[in-house]
Amino acid sequence: MDNAHILLIALKVIVALGILNVWLLRSGKATSYRGGAAKTLRAEFATYGLPAWSFFAIGGLKIALALALLISIPYPSLTQPAAITLGLLMLGAFVMHLKVKDPMSKSLPSLAVLAMCATIAFS
Repeated sequence: MDNAHILLIALKVIVALGILNVWLLRSGKATSYRGGAAKTLRAEFATYGLPAWSFFAIGGLKIALALALLISIPYPSLTQPAAITLGLLMLGAFVMHLKVKDPMSKSLPSLAVLAMCATIAFS
């Protein structure tokens, strides 16, 4: 196994576990990265002016895509669709931070995950 392959696997694990952490373990907790003055992930969606159902739809999709990235380690055909779709969602998260005029520091996680998704998708 070469270094590029090891790096790709590491990026998949980092992105997937990061997404799962945010959505399954920390969604109800305050962080310095929440949009606006939101204290929870659900409140963050309200801050962005998104409908309540979008929290569940986007959350479910992000969890499924994170799992797909993990499954893509032994099944590489899932890699590009999962990484591209998750990257697009991270681009959307970045745009939402811009919409509410958050400082750039709150956008950094979405940009970092977007960059990792792009690297995964196009490696």
